[in-house]
Amino acid sequence: PAAPRPRLCDSLGADQTPSASTLNAARAEARPAGRRAPAVAAVLPAGGSGERMGVPTPKQFCPVLERPLISYTLQALERVCWIKDIVVAVTGENMEAMKGIIQKYQHQRISLVEAGVTRHRSIFNGLKALAEDQPDSKLSKPEVVIIHDAVRPFVEEDVLLKVVTAAKEYGAAGAIRPLVSTVISPSADGCLDHSLERARHRASEMPQAFLFDVIYEAYQQCSDYDLEFGTECLQLALKYGHIKAKLVEGSPDLWKVTYKRDLYAAESIIKERISQHICLVMDTKDENHVGHRLEEVLKDELNHVKVMSRLPCHTGRDLDQIMSEQCYSYVCVNVMTSDFEEIRKLVNMLEESNLSILYPVVVISVYFLDYKSVPFDQKMENLIQIREYAKEVKKRNILLCGLLIYYPQDEQKLQESLRQGATIIATLIKERNSGLVGQLLVA
Repeated sequence: PAAPRPRLCDSLGADQTPSASTLNAARAEARPAGRRAPAVAAVLPAGGSGERMGVPTPKQFCPVLERPLISYTLQALERVCWIKDIVVAVTGENMEAMKGIIQKYQHQRISLVEAGVTRHRSIFNGLKALAEDQPDSKLSKPEVVIIHDAVRPFVEEDVLLKVVTAAKEYGAAGAIRPLVSTVISPSADGCLDHSLERARHRASEMPQAFLFDVIYEAYQQCSDYDLEFGTECLQLALKYGHIKAKLVEGSPDLWKVTYKRDLYAAESIIKERISQHICLVMDTKDENHVGHRLEEVLKDELNHVKVMSRLPCHTGRDLDQIMSEQCYSYVCVNVMTSDFEEIRKLVNMLEESNLSILYPVVVISVYFLDYKSVPFDQKMENLIQIREYAKEVKKRNILLCGLLIYYPQDEQKLQESLRQGATIIATLIKERNSGLVGQLLVA
């Protein structure tokens, strides 16, 4: 059997995707009694050069948290279980790189075709792969096909379901958003000719969905000019298939990574989403220990983050469940010991779960030092070994660092130390800065 791997469903946070019950209810409502669910496939054109990005690497292959942008988009489609096939059109020179991405990040249901010289030609090649239905091909012709952009990584299942449902009824459907800026038309001499009333117009976004025969026949009929200069698939369905697409209001998350600054915005969004859950692992049940005080302060300081407390790894059935729910932040509070036994157990569990394949996992090892019990220098000497171990596990995308809370007995100063510790933990988890790997921070 294959090694366990992260569940791709809801991997960007439970609050970002509708629940299974909600989606099932929506599907049932959208589908008349006795009607089967349509077979659905997706085509992802990914042959662009990214000229507007201003970097030598095509934008779909630019790294975000050291992972190519297109991998996030594949993950967004892949986690939707009713999308049977995902066809990606890439240039010949990037074919091997794309195969490497699929293998490294364990993507499934992905087929590759060679991209054309324009966006429409790439989409047409993807549609041909689905239409040909050759005996040796694993692809079969779908009833509905989704067309999406490789550089729109935040598409959610609810909008995919809406456009597919509308396409089944109307023949074509696409997501739209309100215009941010007014659209104007310049004259030949560079002066204003006329402007459009912004309230009456919308921006066409992705995803779009079509009855397969409608869009495939439209591409078969369209002119070379359309294939060369066109950008709007809904217009092809209207022009050649006489199908008026149903327009579906999309969410703000449908934006497209176009410029270099968008990569930083995408990274910020991903960091925010994977930092919404923190698992606190503590090696004592003593409710009076200062470690539980740290938990209280964390919950108070990070009121928008879910903080869960669990026992150590050797009794860690709960940890298995937390990992399966895509928790990427762990705080291991060492009360009874100053060695790395519990940390090693936790890291081993994370490695076995394959959780760090998709996103960097932050592990913070917290130690408490009462200045009356153990000399500070001695404690630091015992803990300095974290650096070498952190370098080792960083290769597996696990970011390990240490936090030493050096607290006095005075209640006011203790509370201040705990708040400082909570602030450091929050910063490490939110920033996921690989430059701090192996560092031993002091509060």
